[in-house]
Amino acid sequence: MTDDPLLQPYALKHLTLRNRVFSSAHEPAYSEDGMPKDRYRLYHVEKAKGGIGLTMTAGSAVVAPDSPPAFGNLHAYDDAIVPWIRRLTDDVHEHGTACMIQITHLGRRSGWGQDDWLPIVSASALREPAHRGIPKPAEDWDIERIIGQYADAAERMQAGGMDGVEVEAYGHLFDQFLSPLTNRRDDGWGGDDERRLRFGWEVLSAIRSRVGADFVVGIRMVIDETLPGGIDTPRGLDVLQRFERAGLIDFINVIRGHIEHEAALTEVIPIHGMPSVPHLDFAGMVRAHTDLTVMHAAKIDEVASARHAIREGKLDLVGMTRAHLADPHIVRKIIQGRESQIRPCVGATYCLDRIYEAGEALCIHNAATSREQTMPHDIERAPSPRRVVIVGGGPAGLEAARVAGERGHAVTVLEAMPWAGGQINLAVRNPRRMDLRGIIDWRVSECARLGVDIRYDTYADGNVVTELEPDVVIIATGGQPQLPELEEGADRLVTSWDVLGGDVTPKGDVLFFDDNGTHSALSAAELIALSGANLEIVTPERMFGIEVGGMNHVPYARAFNETDTRITLHQRVLSVQPDQGRLRVELGSEHTSHRSVRYVDTVVADHGTAALADVYFELKEQSSNLGAVDYGALIDGRRQDLLRNPDGRFQLFRIGDAVSSRNIHAAVYDALRLVKDL
Repeated sequence: MTDDPLLQPYALKHLTLRNRVFSSAHEPAYSEDGMPKDRYRLYHVEKAKGGIGLTMTAGSAVVAPDSPPAFGNLHAYDDAIVPWIRRLTDDVHEHGTACMIQITHLGRRSGWGQDDWLPIVSASALREPAHRGIPKPAEDWDIERIIGQYADAAERMQAGGMDGVEVEAYGHLFDQFLSPLTNRRDDGWGGDDERRLRFGWEVLSAIRSRVGADFVVGIRMVIDETLPGGIDTPRGLDVLQRFERAGLIDFINVIRGHIEHEAALTEVIPIHGMPSVPHLDFAGMVRAHTDLTVMHAAKIDEVASARHAIREGKLDLVGMTRAHLADPHIVRKIIQGRESQIRPCVGATYCLDRIYEAGEALCIHNAATSREQTMPHDIERAPSPRRVVIVGGGPAGLEAARVAGERGHAVTVLEAMPWAGGQINLAVRNPRRMDLRGIIDWRVSECARLGVDIRYDTYADGNVVTELEPDVVIIATGGQPQLPELEEGADRLVTSWDVLGGDVTPKGDVLFFDDNGTHSALSAAELIALSGANLEIVTPERMFGIEVGGMNHVPYARAFNETDTRITLHQRVLSVQPDQGRLRVELGSEHTSHRSVRYVDTVVADHGTAALADVYFELKEQSSNLGAVDYGALIDGRRQDLLRNPDGRFQLFRIGDAVSSRNIHAAVYDALRLVKDL
């Protein structure tokens, strides 16, 4: 027995949830052929193992072929999905967790040029900015067909063993009919509030008729679009209460805001640097106006806020969705009194951005999430301890140290600086990105718990390392900024590191040459813009910050808009020359022989990093594997056993940016898959 509000059971109709924590419906894009196969299933099973009360799948499963899956959506319109759903729900139920699924028709929130190449439909022919497709207004036969397809999909999910379905009603076809902003019709499906409500009413009625009164049906619904002329709070509450009185739904998952472009989406799903739990009080207000079960999830990323939400009666069930990508074992750690060991969600939103950028959700600093087939969340003890020396205390080195410590090895980390963190120490110099510090703080805390010996202010050369008589040496020394090759004047460039580190504060006219497209460039440029300098960003790419995902683009774009920063695409710096106390910068492009000139006070460049690997090459010939990595074993998640030098004294590896310029997730993944079997 416990008095922790989060751990209290909850009755939702016939369903008893073991606690108040849930993971809201989201689409991680792990589907294969539109089906939730092993990768998809194991991702949700891991949360069930971790003690969560309810995991909601899909965000959303599409009910019809003319709702093309814009972000890896499941195909709820295909009978073939039923056995895959059954396997998923059976495995989740085996661990005591309830399982539901969200279904939808995306309407205009998709694009026509994929899958079956059917025209997209909506209430009216209004283009959605995010997905850019122009829909046809749904005809009578479209509406009749789609209503039936919602019911068909719900029936499939019921047959697959789901405990309930949630209908998506924010930004999708359901509320595209409901909102005056997107429904410009003057027929029986629009023209006034009553007729705009008709489509949603018919959808829910058809679902309820098909699945019966006992099956759990809910809605994730926008109660207030926060847009003039859109659904406002009185209208949203009225619609909700009408659905409730008719017995059409059993729960409401509260949404406030709109999502038709990325800036608006970040207000609904905030990223790092934005306030936590921004809509919790609003959800509590909704709870005061209904007897339905009230759920909500929006940047509730740590246990204290979740506990507050339940204790104060603002929610019945609290969603910690991104937090469970970072640590699927949150509830189990609470139960076991290990709350301090919960891996924090730092709000980087690498997970959501990567869905669109690369077709899969990944946590920025948990490389096991979605890789449950080969990567463990719980690290097993090694059969026998070894002496492991790690050079470098950035994210790669600290993750290697943490995992080696969990394995029971004797671990020593040699860090040249007086503190840990590596390049993250530069990233957090932008105050908006301070939450990233949690990546380091958590690992330093875990290393202390595991008895890892971190030696700061220690410059490690080959002799320092070998004096420790290691069995395994891991080089995680990161990189240093490299300059782009110019025809002339590369030595006159300032790097983004100089700006982020505070060594240089550019004034006057500043040209920023972004030849990398990552956060380091945009973050340094943001600081320059906000300092009052007159900034121009030049990039050879077709968009600025090409490696930065859409949601993370928003605060950069806001800063550059508000400071009148000039952004020049398809151009690169060719030369920099002194000219009467200023710098003459010549720009050119791969597209043409034309050149142009700028006169500025400072030129800042970001061209990624070059590996700092001197100590690796110093030690290479003394190692048993000569630094070689068995890539087949690495990919398959097997142990490294290469023996290329029988006289070698230790195994030697390098990880993270000490190999090549990449990102935080790559560094953490390098460490986990290498060290988990040491």
